[in-house]
Amino acid sequence: MKYDYDLFVIGGGSGGVRASRMAAMTGARVALAEESRMGGTCVIRGCIPKKLLVYASQFSENFLDAPGFGWSIGETKFDWPTLIANKDREIARLEALYTKNVRAAGVEIIADRAIFEDPHTMRLVNANRTVTAEKILIATGNRPTREMGTSHVIPGGELCITSNEAFHLSQMPGRILIAGGGYIALEFAHIFHGLGAHVSLVYRGEKPLRGFDDDMRTALCDSMRDRGIEVLLGCEFTKVEKRGSRLHAETNKGASIECDQILLAIGRQPNTDALHVEKAGVELGKKGEVKVDAYSRSTAPHIWAIGDVTDRLQLTPVAIHEAMCFVESVFKNNPTAPDHLHVPSAVFTTPEVAAVGLSEEKALLKGHSVDVYKSHFRPLLHTLGGRNVRTLMKMIVDSKSGKVLGCHIFGDHAAEIIQVAAVALRMGATKKDFDTTIALHPTAAEELVTMRTKSYSKP
Repeated sequence: MKYDYDLFVIGGGSGGVRASRMAAMTGARVALAEESRMGGTCVIRGCIPKKLLVYASQFSENFLDAPGFGWSIGETKFDWPTLIANKDREIARLEALYTKNVRAAGVEIIADRAIFEDPHTMRLVNANRTVTAEKILIATGNRPTREMGTSHVIPGGELCITSNEAFHLSQMPGRILIAGGGYIALEFAHIFHGLGAHVSLVYRGEKPLRGFDDDMRTALCDSMRDRGIEVLLGCEFTKVEKRGSRLHAETNKGASIECDQILLAIGRQPNTDALHVEKAGVELGKKGEVKVDAYSRSTAPHIWAIGDVTDRLQLTPVAIHEAMCFVESVFKNNPTAPDHLHVPSAVFTTPEVAAVGLSEEKALLKGHSVDVYKSHFRPLLHTLGGRNVRTLMKMIVDSKSGKVLGCHIFGDHAAEIIQVAAVALRMGATKKDFDTTIALHPTAAEELVTMRTKSYSKP
């Protein structure tokens, strides 16, 4: 059978864009369907706009530190509409660049919603026509959910916003409640706090950032409270209602909190519920994620899936890596499985949390005996500003081999530092390799190669 395309990609996010471009460059006939905007979550409503807002929020702390460095600053004023307009302009520029690069590679971009009609046929909903493809790649990403767990819908949840809407508010809220304890909740808590809002974080768990090293979680929680962010743990909304122009949230602690906006950052779900993948023989998991093997192939032999829609590691560089592996395997006859080991990650709070490798808890669970090295200090950046801002660095080392199993940082520029540490861990660096590396002084990063005294060991 002759197909319209060799490859049909559903989704114009980071993974879909990279896969379509690289496949087209091998000579394949490729089409990409995107019903919204090119760039996906990361470019349009995620990483990039988030980081721009993070930068904006940090000016308030810089102004506080300025007098200690001899700067006299008069009245400062922040304008939310200006920030949002400038952010939108930059996102539009990036979207146009993505579109240009995809087309330049020879990919046909179809601005439409694509759903499965049968194993090799896609229906373009708006155009009401069908196309066929020999191979299909699902790269539809995920979206914020308004449900707690699998079935608990918050009464009044429709009155709340998610991270999607947070980037387009017409005005900045004076008081905002944020529900959640993951990356998105914590980053927006610091963004809005830095821009001048009164922020309360409501999280039903014992401590935010589940999965990160416990010392990093504690350090961040303490820092948030020191900054004036209200952190309510073991707490969740039971009801949200609107009274006049304000929102009221009732919690399981019996409190009723009044605010301007409530942001739900309680989870994300894969974008598969309207794809009709069952018509193509594609199986989904409990969360709606596409089930894939080690090479990102679904249960249908000619259909693959990459990125957040597979619910593996929900990080943009991971989606891009999976895309490259897909092209190597399928179009270059070089079977390549994505490698999800030693993937660095960062939470862009203020200061940042960044990590690569195993936490202390995970290392012990995997049966390692560990030596733990810690350094807790006030960085030079904050010695003249007068504020008590601290940095925590932690290294997890296998007691027997001396191999560094994990590196964790809470502090300014943690993400920039951990990127390079990730290279060392991937190469199998030992504690001795770090110890024998000459420090770059004066930097915060030098602590990673000057931590000589073991803090403690655990069997």
